[in-house]
Amino acid sequence: MNVFEYEYEGKDKKQKTTFRWITNLEINKRNLEELIQAGRWRWKIENEGFNNQKNGLYRIEHLNSRNSNAMKNHYLITQIADILMQLYLAWNPYVKELKQTIKNTSSKLLESFRRLKITEEDVSYILRYTTIYLE
Repeated sequence: MNVFEYEYEGKDKKQKTTFRWITNLEINKRNLEELIQAGRWRWKIENEGFNNQKNGLYRIEHLNSRNSNAMKNHYLITQIADILMQLYLAWNPYVKELKQTIKNTSSKLLESFRRLKITEEDVSYILRYTTIYLE
C-alpha cells in the first residue's frame, strides 16, 4: 500500500487544500504527476456525479424505504437514469444551443418517450449502427 499527498493552493493563494490517496501502485518520480491528475479527476467525477444525483434532478437524499433491497434498486435505477441523461446531453449538440435547464431537458425527453412512436427509419438507423457480438 502506498500513500501520497498533494497540496493545492487556490488562485487567491489564501486557501490551501490537501488531498491524500491510497494506491497499490508503486509511486515514483515518473508517475507521481499522473497519479495526482488521475486522483483529482476521479474525485471530480465522483463529487459532481453524486452531488448532481443528491441535490440536483434526482433528489435521492431522503430515505424512501425501510427495505434495503428496495433502496439499492432505487439507487441503481437512479444511476441508470443519470447515465442515460449524460449520454443524451453529450450526444445531442442542440441541447447546449437551446440553453434550457437539465430539468426542462429531462421533462421534454420523457414526454418524447410518451408520445413519439418508433418509426421504420428509427429501426433501420439502429440496425445500421449497432453491432452485436455473440460468443
